[in-house]
Amino acid sequence: MDNSLRTPDLTWEKVRSQVDHVIWPDGKRIILLAEGRLVNLSCSSLPSFVVSITAATQMPEKLRDGMTGYKDRNRRRFSLPTAARYMDKSQDSRRSSIASVCSTSSSYTGSSSDDDDVSPREKIQKNSKGFSDFCVRNINQHAFGRREIEIAEQEMPGIMALRSRAGDDKPLKGAKIVGCTHINAQTAVLIETLAELGAQVRWAACNIYSTQNEVAAALAEAGFPIFSWRGETEEDFWWCIDKCVNAENWQPNMILDDGGDATHLMLKKYPAMFKMIKGIVEESVTGVHRLYQLSKAGKLTVPAMNVNDSVTKTKFDNLYSCRESIIDSLKRSTDIMFGGKQVVLCGYGEVGKGCCQALKGLGCVVYITEIDPICALQACMDGFRVVKLNEVIRNVDIVVSATGNKNVVTREHMDKMKNGCVVCNMGHSNTEIDVALALIELFNAPHGRYKSDVYLLPKKMGMCLFRL
Repeated sequence: MDNSLRTPDLTWEKVRSQVDHVIWPDGKRIILLAEGRLVNLSCSSLPSFVVSITAATQMPEKLRDGMTGYKDRNRRRFSLPTAARYMDKSQDSRRSSIASVCSTSSSYTGSSSDDDDVSPREKIQKNSKGFSDFCVRNINQHAFGRREIEIAEQEMPGIMALRSRAGDDKPLKGAKIVGCTHINAQTAVLIETLAELGAQVRWAACNIYSTQNEVAAALAEAGFPIFSWRGETEEDFWWCIDKCVNAENWQPNMILDDGGDATHLMLKKYPAMFKMIKGIVEESVTGVHRLYQLSKAGKLTVPAMNVNDSVTKTKFDNLYSCRESIIDSLKRSTDIMFGGKQVVLCGYGEVGKGCCQALKGLGCVVYITEIDPICALQACMDGFRVVKLNEVIRNVDIVVSATGNKNVVTREHMDKMKNGCVVCNMGHSNTEIDVALALIELFNAPHGRYKSDVYLLPKKMGMCLFRL
């Protein structure tokens, strides 16, 4: 960033009241989080946002010595003392009182009532029938999640009609499905429909940020083996998928995947089980790319269905759903005014087209970066200026990534961003943006201000960014 300063006299005392979190992702540099807001959801229906960051080139000894609390050198992440959190005691006590009232009907994300200090893997939970083959954040949230599922059913008449028409025939009897998708109310309708049609399922999340905890609790209460909660670590993520693949008296014969993680884990860790698979269904661009790579290497020995290229996926979900979700999530998360904002959108596929329509409709000045000449020409014909990211990165207010590729927005780009620039990922995973951003974990804003997990950082840091 262009407003960084050299401060050789930097000490812990000078920054402890201004910094929420310090991350040491590669052992050589740290990230000091500055003014702004941050939410990381990282999926096509719920974008992820990162605001105002700068990188420093080393970890000062005085700063490191002042840190207390959680330290994990394997993950190279350092948490600051509780006193440094951007939350005073009155806010903390207020959140505690609200959490006690909302123990069974929490907020949309469930963050207000979650025991964040205790991993769900360390808690023994059972539903009302004594079933315990699941791992969710809080089983007591199931009532709220059930209402969310019932609302979603009203918006999904096609799958509900299929459930009603084919439920008695049980066409999926004998199917044992490992599912790895986003776990939300709409996915819950799919899971329950598969069960109604005769299938047995075990399900994990394909993204560590997108799980609706209440919905996961509702599925667990209904007796489904669900292993997912919002805010998993990378270790938790793979543990959850492993629990779905490898279970007692369980031999899956189908994989329903989003991103290819379940497929790759089973192929690498359980090759004998993978040979018993009768078919794979993949619904994302990222996962399809990975399947093509396996096929070229001669490792894909089972049939795989590319759902992503189906007309209903590309022309409806990718285009129309993302057109609505990007504005909804940006508004809920950042509460910024879009009129007159300069936006650069990386990728002009179906997702990119939907995002551009929405942003242009709100008065944004939209630039496009695109490597496919046909898509680039489409952007020109639609009235957008096609540029290289380096040409506009210093001036834009919002950066949106929608490529399905990796390393689209790099640290070099971030160094050129102006303070307060919003980075939004509309792709499948956080690999489109510098992987160091995936390590950013902050503390929640005061309860009730936002429906999603938004992290507020002190405005004071906007005046005092450090490069050592």
